Parts: sequence; C-alpha cells; structure tokens
Amino acid sequence: MTIKLSNNPSSNEIRKAFLDFFASKGHQIVASSSLVPHGDPTLLFTNAGMNQFKDVFLGFDKRTYTRATSSQKCVRAGGKHNDLENVGYTARHHTFFEMLGNFSFGDYFKDDAIAYAWELLTEVFKLPKDKLTVTVYADDDEAYNIWHDKIGVPAERIIRIGDNKGARYASDNFWMMGDTGPCGPCTEIFYDHGDHHFGGPPGSPDEDGDRFIEIWNNVFMQFNRDEAGMMHPLPKPSVDTGMGLERISAVLQHVHANYEIDIFKTLIDAAAREVFVTPSNQTYSVASLSELKSKYPEILNNPSLKVLADHIRACSFLIADGVIPGNEGRGYVLRRIIRRAIRHGYKLGTRAAFFYKLVPDLVKQMGEAYPELVANQSRIMDMLKLEEDRFFETIENGMEILETELATMSKANNTLFNGDLAFKLHDTFGFPLDLTADICRERDVNVDSAAFDAAMTRQKEQARAAGKFKMATNLEYNGANTDFKGYETLEASAKILALYKDGTAVNQLSEGEQGVVVLDNTPFYAESGGQVGDNGVLKAENGIFAVEDTQKIQAAVFGHHGILKTGKISVGESLKASVDIAARANIMRNHSATHLMHKALRQVLGTHVQQKGSLVDADKTRFDFLHNAPMTDEEIAKVEAIVNAEILANAPTQAREMDIESAQKTGAMMLFGEKYGDIVRVLDIGSTTELCGGTHVNRTGDIGLFKVYAESGVAAGVRRIEAATGNGALKLINAQQALISQLSADLKAPTSELASKVAQLSDHAKSLEKELARLKSKLASSQGDDLATQATEIAGVKVLAVTLEGADANTLRETMDKLKDKLKSAAIVLASVNDGKVSLAAGVTSDLTGKIKAGELVNFVAQQVGGKGGGKPDMAMAGGTDASQLPKALAGVSDWVSSKL
Repeated sequence: MTIKLSNNPSSNEIRKAFLDFFASKGHQIVASSSLVPHGDPTLLFTNAGMNQFKDVFLGFDKRTYTRATSSQKCVRAGGKHNDLENVGYTARHHTFFEMLGNFSFGDYFKDDAIAYAWELLTEVFKLPKDKLTVTVYADDDEAYNIWHDKIGVPAERIIRIGDNKGARYASDNFWMMGDTGPCGPCTEIFYDHGDHHFGGPPGSPDEDGDRFIEIWNNVFMQFNRDEAGMMHPLPKPSVDTGMGLERISAVLQHVHANYEIDIFKTLIDAAAREVFVTPSNQTYSVASLSELKSKYPEILNNPSLKVLADHIRACSFLIADGVIPGNEGRGYVLRRIIRRAIRHGYKLGTRAAFFYKLVPDLVKQMGEAYPELVANQSRIMDMLKLEEDRFFETIENGMEILETELATMSKANNTLFNGDLAFKLHDTFGFPLDLTADICRERDVNVDSAAFDAAMTRQKEQARAAGKFKMATNLEYNGANTDFKGYETLEASAKILALYKDGTAVNQLSEGEQGVVVLDNTPFYAESGGQVGDNGVLKAENGIFAVEDTQKIQAAVFGHHGILKTGKISVGESLKASVDIAARANIMRNHSATHLMHKALRQVLGTHVQQKGSLVDADKTRFDFLHNAPMTDEEIAKVEAIVNAEILANAPTQAREMDIESAQKTGAMMLFGEKYGDIVRVLDIGSTTELCGGTHVNRTGDIGLFKVYAESGVAAGVRRIEAATGNGALKLINAQQALISQLSADLKAPTSELASKVAQLSDHAKSLEKELARLKSKLASSQGDDLATQATEIAGVKVLAVTLEGADANTLRETMDKLKDKLKSAAIVLASVNDGKVSLAAGVTSDLTGKIKAGELVNFVAQQVGGKGGGKPDMAMAGGTDASQLPKALAGVSDWVSSKL
C-alpha cells in the first residue's frame, strides 16, 4: 500500500496517513473512545491513547485483534493531568489534543515497533534522518542496539536516559501504569527544529528549550512490578505508543509552534472574527476579518486568541461526549474552561456571547474525522450560548471588584490577592479559583489559596451541618455474595450472614436498634440504575426487622437497612424475607414507564436525547435528559400519547441475559457513562429494547396509565420530567379535577368558561398595576422636587440621605433618577422601610464616579443596618434587616462622602 503526502499536508491528511500506514501493517483501526472514561474512576478524562486498551494490557479484557491503531481525542484540564494555566502562552500546551498510537497486545515488540516508527517518519513523512534524535532507557541495551545496529542511527544521536527523577526506575524513559503492575522502558523520538531555536538535546541542561521537541514515545511493557519493587518479565510483552497529531503536524507543515498549524490558524481566525469584527468592540473598528489582518496583523499573535482556539476544541468535544457544564466533577472542569474562554473574550473587548459561534468553524475542520461533532453541532452551540449568557450576566460586576482590588494592591505593592475575596468571586460571581488566579498571574500577583481553601471548608462544613445523616453503605464485609431472587419472587427463606449497628459488625440486634442485615439470598431489590431499594419485613423466630431501604454494600452484597421492631435477631439465624408488594408493584410500573418514556422523548424531541439521571420510586418516575429547551405542552402531550398507546397495546415484557456483544447486536440502547459487565440483562418492553437490571411489569398494560405532571430545567442543557403511573396517575388526575371544580366554584363560572374568566381577571389586575405604577411615578416626581431642597453641599457636591415612606425598589430608582437630574453633581442615598425590611438606593452623578462609587456608598449604609448590596459606579441597590439603625446610618453619609473628596 503506497501512502503519499503532499509537501504541506493538512492535519486531516496526516491523521489518515498514520492510520493507513499501520492498517497496512496488520493493525485494526479502532475509533477514538469517549473523552469520558467508562468504568475507570482513576481518570477524570481520557488523556492518552492507551486508556481504552488499559484492561487489555492488564489481562482483564481480550479483543479479536492483537494489533491496533487509533487517533484518540484527549483532554488534560483537571486533576493530576492539568495543562490549563499554560494554554495560550506556550507553543505546545493544550487542553484538548489528538494522540496517534499503535498498539501490540502480546504480538510484536521492540524490533517491529522501532522499525515501524522509523519507516513512517523517514519514508512516508519524509523527515530528514539527521533531524531525528532518539532516547532509550539507560539499561535498555536491546533498544539501543536496534536503533544503532539495525536502523543505523549514529551513536551520537542515541541518548541513554537514566533514573533522572530521584529513584530507581523513576525516569523520563521508564513508563509505569502505577506503583505496581505492567511497566517497562520506552524510547522517545525527538525532532530538531534547528539551531535558530534555543535549547539542547534531551538529557542536557537546556533540554527544556524549544529546539528538540519530542514527537513520538514508544513504550515497551515487558515487566510486572510487585509490591516489593521487583521486576518480573511479562509472558507476553506489549507495545503502547503515542505521537501528538498537533506536534507532528507542526513539523510536516514547516512551522514551529502548534498554534501555527492549519487547524489552529483557522480557529484563531474565527476567534478574531467573532471578537473584533463586531459593533460592540470599539478597540478595533473593522468591517471584516481581512481588514483586521491588513490593519492589525500583530493581533493574531495575541495569546487570548490562542486560548479561544484551544478551548473551543475541548468544550465542543466534551459536550459532544455528553459532559454538561456543572458545579462538580467533569461538568465543573468544562464550566471552568468555558468561563476562562469568555474571560479572554471579555479581555479583548467583547461584551456579548461570541464563543459558541466558533463551533461551525471547528466542525468544518474536524467533523469528517469525528462525526459526533457534526451530529451534535446545534446542541453544542446552544449549550455554550446558554453558559455564555449566564456568565456575562455576572462577569462585569465580578471583574469590577477584581480590578478594584488589583489596583489597590498595586498602589500598596502587595502581591498576594485576598483569599476570602477570591472565594467571594467564586461563590457569588462564578469565578473559579483558577480564573481569578489566571487574571492575577497576568499582573504578577498570587492568590492566597490557603485562605480560599479555608473559606471553602467553612462553607462545606456549614452545608454538612445542615444536611441529614444517612447510614453509610460502605461497610466492611468479607463474606459470601447475596443471591438476588427478586425477579421471580417477593418472598424467600434466607439466612443472616452479617449484622451491623452504627456501621460496625455485631452478632445481634435487639428491639429498637437500627442496623443493617446481610442475607445469603433475598427478594429485596437493592438501589441501582435509578430504581430505589425495596422495603418490607424480615421475620425471624424471635424478632421482626422492618426494612426501610435496601442498598448495595458491594457489587453483589445487599444490605437491608431498617429497625428491629420486636425481639432480637442474630447472625446465622434463618428468617423469612417479604417485600412490600404494593410498593414494589408501583415501582415496577414507574420503572417500566420510564423506558417507554425515554423512547418517546427521542421520537418527539430527537435522537440527541440521552439519559442524564433518573429516580424511580413508588410515587413517581423522575427522568433527566439532554435537551436545550423547555418542552412545549404539545410535545408533552405527544410523549404521553405514545406511552399510553404502548400501555394499551398490552405487549408482554421479556428480560434476557446474554453477553455484551450479543446484546449490542440486538440494538439494545446502552446508557452513556454506564460500565457494563460481560453478561448483561436485555429488557424488551413495548417497542423498546434497553439494558436494565431493574424490576418490571409482566405486560405493558400493567402500567395502567401514564401522566406527566412536571417538566423543568435542572442544569444547562438538561431537562427533567416527572410522571406518575397507575393509581398515582389516577390520584393526580383526581386532584387536578378537584382543583378545577374548586376554581369553578370560587370564580362562579362553569368549567368551560374558566380560561376566559381567568384571562379577564388577569387583564384587570394588569390594569390596576399600571395605575399603581403611574401613581408611584407621580409620587416619585413630586417627592424629587421636595427632597432636592433638603440636600446639603460639601466642597461643591450636593449630598442627600433621606427616607421615603412606603416606597418600593422601583420608586427609589425613579426618584433617584429625577434627583440626579435636578442636583447635577451629587451623591444620594434613598431608603425605605417595609415590613421591617430596609431598602436602599445609592446614586452618584457621572462627574463624581472617579472619586465616589455608588456600590461603596450603599454598602457603607447597608452594613450598619444588617445588610449588603452592590451595583454599578453610578447606581447601586442594597437591603438590610435592622431598621432601628437606619437614622444613624443615613446621618453618617455626609461625613463618608466628605472623606472621599
């Protein structure tokens, strides 16, 4: 197979050439796995090509092939692997990157791996051999000899790297999966960008320069390291390699920095277009991107544009893989990246949502290689715009506080930013710590992270104190597994294997004691997959234990949580386990309806709908799913109609156990983010097929009736439906009918005329509100004239601090505007007291905002009346709870203003 590249190949060409080359060498081309590692709690995001093959290397999984090649999308922006703060400021740091790799699972080893690498680089990519330098682990004579004797690399370009990280095998050229397990030496290949760049070869004092750049790492897994640190040869040594697409593209496109390659040049242009070619950006008044490039060519080197080009890739791919912005875990990292991008756009002068407009440019560049971008383009754009709109609502106030503090620090030559203020920015304005730190770093200022952490800890402790205690499920247990009988029966004879009280194993529970019971077999379903645990009764010869909940202690060990109602029970004793039949029946109806609803949602809203969480109990089904807009009444009605049609069809339900590959062939829906075992349970219910381990009705008709009673948003791009079935749905309908009857009686109108009657009352209420607003405005105007005469003068500035009886917030604002117009140059505080609560407004005319800030003025008063507030330099609002201190606080305004002049 002949593989040819053009003289200046695109990144897409390079990726394809790499995969085609290894395919020609018998490698299976494997699609990139999701950025969300399935079933690997050690990783926040996929960060290397080998992640999806980890279980294969460990021997826990076996594929139909022994050679593989892939282009793996990777993210390093959280936890241990975090390049975020360097992005945009160095030549090669990214949050998102592509890792090209070839893998051998006990097939070929060093000879072939090195030969393949050299052939691809020198014969396909046509890199000059004298531009390539290689490193090997100091003790790896085998790799050294292959490079020198078989490949022909001169000895002066083969560098042995020893244990340069302070311990045995702690080396840049020795790879370990962990403290124990598979490991081995590696050989890295470096490209020499030329002596016009600073830096020395690997292993030299200047190795961190930009001249010699690592482009490929070949890892040879040949040992298993035990707890004692001993190395044992693996029976089937393997190969794991990685070459960054961005780095090799820079080499082949004859540029030095990754941000100069085709993908980034396109995205940087797009970022410049959306940030600078806008009416709101007054810094660069240009009508087109070409005009911007012509007049201000240097602007394209701005680090902020590089940040935007990098971050749009990470954000778009994460959203395409199902991550949504949130306040914890992966969602929090995504939100941090989005907000960091928005801040850089803000820094360049944009004041409205812009970041989402870069998505089409990205899709055009990378959509062919990653079709998930094409499929999710509109959803990605909608989710980014929603996040931008939300953050732009608060960023201006947050930036004002931050800039004010930095200016104060600069005057005092202080280089440590207040940690409590950093926490306030985080908690109130949504500025993650690293965003504040990023802004501070540009001013050579550090954040007091210890004080920030202390403030965060205080908040968490307060939250924990307000929460309710729940019995822990992570109990220490080393016995046999629980045999679950609950698919076939709701009663079973069982034996007590273990008892727990206050989280500690005991031999006996006595009357009135709370505890956990572990049985050798049980009909009780343990909470899993969104379905709550069963409740019921355990009856022993000498005691009755009321089961309030069932939770998994371990994957196959069920803990029955509850209280001993009478007598006593002991380990080893036999008993009868009985599930609450009515509760289980309601749970099964709701769970089965959830599957039908999931499919109906995809039919009505689109195939982008993915489950993001669920809760099924005896009262309801609660289902969270990806969708960017509230559902209309018509859409909800369609979902209800589809589900109820399935119920009326009364089709039988079937559950089958089979291996995962067979399940995939059935077309069963597999939930995103779930880790499935080798044997799975496939559920056929109505016209839908999904993997599910829950309990279900025998026929769809057993559900009885399905009714949606709530639809809401729970996070950016995530909606929630709540619905009832069977008797629950009937109760809901009866309650709604009772409410309609009550309204009909109260409004003295027949049911058929209720809508028009309510509309009539609403119109009347609006008319009254308008009249009230007119009267308040008239009152404000008259008060403005009267109050102006009460102003005093300090150094040419009119100062007024008074109370307006009965005024609301709008009246205070309107009166403030009239007073500012009348007094011309003034600082004003207006207050009112309603139901014991203080409302405050502070206003400063534009000629004085350089000396007096309305936000500082209103806070001066608010702090004395038990409150706080804020706003813009010329207008700010606040509230308080201690009206008794208001006269004294207002009396102090004149002195406060005087101190600022």
